[in-house]
Amino acid sequence: MIMMKYLKPFYQYLVNHILALVLIPITLASLVEALRMCPAEAFAAYRYLLGLDPLQLLCSAFLLTLVATLYYTSKPRSIYLVDYACYKAPLTYRVPFSTFMEHSHLILKDNPKSVDFQMRILERSGLGEETCLPPGVQQIPPTPTMDDARKEAELIIFPCIDSVMQKTGIKPKDIDILIVNCSLFSPTPSLSAMIVNKYKLRSNIKSFNLSGMGCSAGLISIDLARDLLQVHPNSNALVISTEIITPNYYKGSERAMLLPNCLFRMGGAAILLSNKRRDSRRAKYKLVHVVRTHKGSDDKAYKCVYEQEDHEGKVGINLSKDLMVIAGEALKSNITTIGPLVLPASEQLLFLFTLIGRKIFNPKWKPYIPDFKQAFEHFCIHAGGRAVIDELQKNLQLSAEHVEASRMTLHRFGNTSSSSLWYELGYIEAKGRMKKGDRVWQIAFGSGFKCNSAVWKCNRTIKTASDGPWRDCIQRYPVHIPEIVKI
Repeated sequence: MIMMKYLKPFYQYLVNHILALVLIPITLASLVEALRMCPAEAFAAYRYLLGLDPLQLLCSAFLLTLVATLYYTSKPRSIYLVDYACYKAPLTYRVPFSTFMEHSHLILKDNPKSVDFQMRILERSGLGEETCLPPGVQQIPPTPTMDDARKEAELIIFPCIDSVMQKTGIKPKDIDILIVNCSLFSPTPSLSAMIVNKYKLRSNIKSFNLSGMGCSAGLISIDLARDLLQVHPNSNALVISTEIITPNYYKGSERAMLLPNCLFRMGGAAILLSNKRRDSRRAKYKLVHVVRTHKGSDDKAYKCVYEQEDHEGKVGINLSKDLMVIAGEALKSNITTIGPLVLPASEQLLFLFTLIGRKIFNPKWKPYIPDFKQAFEHFCIHAGGRAVIDELQKNLQLSAEHVEASRMTLHRFGNTSSSSLWYELGYIEAKGRMKKGDRVWQIAFGSGFKCNSAVWKCNRTIKTASDGPWRDCIQRYPVHIPEIVKI
């Protein structure tokens, strides 16, 4: 074991720098030889160039310019994350455990078993005492009206957009592309139309409204924005990720449908993307990869997060007991695709050798799990619940520090659906851990069933911000989260 501790870093360095280690001696030897032969050879080349016809020189220059132009125009545009903002609810929306359970007793007074079940879930959820719910849900009984849902959407989305505009100096008329994702609330007119109306955006704006795509829809929006920015030069894209809770509070007795009541909380984020070269200096991150995995062709995967009516006709989200198994399979498919794009050669070789060994020699060999810590400095795992974070930490062999942002986000803000990844990124920044050149892996799961990944590279060392959702509490984190919090 001690020998392996020192041998593996040596192996990684050797394999990852093999080209440099081989090419440097060859280059030096070639340079020495060129210098030795320089006088006669250089004179001959100079005489040859002088003897060329001017038309030949012009054609050669034109050909070189054409090749360079074709290469430049065919190269994908760089996509930059200029800045982003997350919603922070006022203290008046806070729902401590005691308040949540008191409301549960009053709302589900005819079903004490459901109340006890929610209490057990909340005790083990990993949530803290400062998570927030919208006013419509805190009413007794809850008022899931269209008007209250629209008010919640405006309450979350508009402050996020205002904050991004203030941070970046962008004006409404400068927004070329607008993408909004919200899975469970899809009004008419759409949420994207609501934003266009509020900020008086241009009539030729390209707007999109994504619904029903679950907690991974935030990265789907990033992928869509990337594709649009590839074909529309000199453009800005505004992405809004949120989930509106008001119309989706479940008041029935099905245990699998009571889980979302305990985990989901208010949240949202606004992200400004750009393909403008001049934004490369001020942008926080550069988008490197987006990898999407969809397991919807499998019936179990398709129905593992399913909106339906219970036996009493009450609508809710049914979370299957097979959810973690299906999420694990989706993750395997996703990392199989993203691995070759991000892992160093040393890890890819070890994975390949193990795969060949299992196929040819012994199928009982333990499969090699690539060390993704060699590819990334930071991990943002969707804060869907304690079990999700535990499973990914185990499968990816991550340390407690690597999943700290996800656990603390779940504790402070709860499961904010597709926007949770941005609260986690904000946590890393607020801790002063984001340095120039650092690589970030965002991983999200969603209904359907989907596992999506995005890879970012930090453009500049990010100073600890004086604003953002963590500004008044970051000094208290990380906190210890017990396995069970007795209520």
